Amino acid sequence: MSATTQTSGNGTLWKRVLTFGGLGLILVYCLAPFYWMAVSAFRRPSDQFELTALPMPFSLDNLTAVFSPAVGFGRSLLNSLVVAGVTTILTLIIGVSAAYALARLHFRFKNAVAALIIATSMFPGISLLVPLLALFTDIGWINTYQSMIVPSLSFALPLAVWNLTAFFRQMPEELEQAAMIDGCTRAQAFRKVILPLAAPGIFTTAIITFIAAWNEFIIALSMVNDSTMQTATVAISRFTGAYGFDQPFGTQMAAGVIVTVPLVVVVLLFQRRIIAGLTAGGVK
Repeated sequence: MSATTQTSGNGTLWKRVLTFGGLGLILVYCLAPFYWMAVSAFRRPSDQFELTALPMPFSLDNLTAVFSPAVGFGRSLLNSLVVAGVTTILTLIIGVSAAYALARLHFRFKNAVAALIIATSMFPGISLLVPLLALFTDIGWINTYQSMIVPSLSFALPLAVWNLTAFFRQMPEELEQAAMIDGCTRAQAFRKVILPLAAPGIFTTAIITFIAAWNEFIIALSMVNDSTMQTATVAISRFTGAYGFDQPFGTQMAAGVIVTVPLVVVVLLFQRRIIAGLTAGGVK
């Protein structure tokens, strides 16, 4: 019995070692690029090709150069915030309404409508750029916020509707029925009962949509050629360097840190809600 127990204990130990070792390798693989980006951002421009694990000496020159008036990166950040924020708000307004209708209303071809909505997300975004560019040129939308918001909205809505539909379906219909017995209309029952209970799923959808819109690149690059209207991701790709002639690795890394840190902070602060929203629709 003693030998069997010892063998079982050794097996459990090796399983833990392999599990945590594998998780550690995955973590290093995923975080290494971000770590190197942060290290490169805090090097001096003259040291940007150094391979040391830490910036020696530590410097804020790249961050200062990013926010110089000539670069205009502050305006690009504001543009990204406007595009991502409006896209998220519109996605939630339309997505919540559509998802609730698919989950609660009974009408012909409902499953076909749901399949059609999710099928629209299968089209590669690059295949839609040329027709969208021609359309927006004809109606005068080039170099405007709506030329970036509308395509982003069309890509974000299918996923939002799909996620929220599954979330609403797992809620008992008796909740609305009880509210309507107490005198509420269906709209009031939805607003006062269902929406508060659906907050985790809605919040998760909002975070995912915002991150996707914030990181969007190809649409903003194609629809905007005015430097005052470009988003942060496009501005990073067009950096010419801290002093106009050097290679812009340092300033690009600094701008990457500035763009990434807010998203990381938001996810860390709300990770429990995000996980709750992702798993709440899984069981009844």
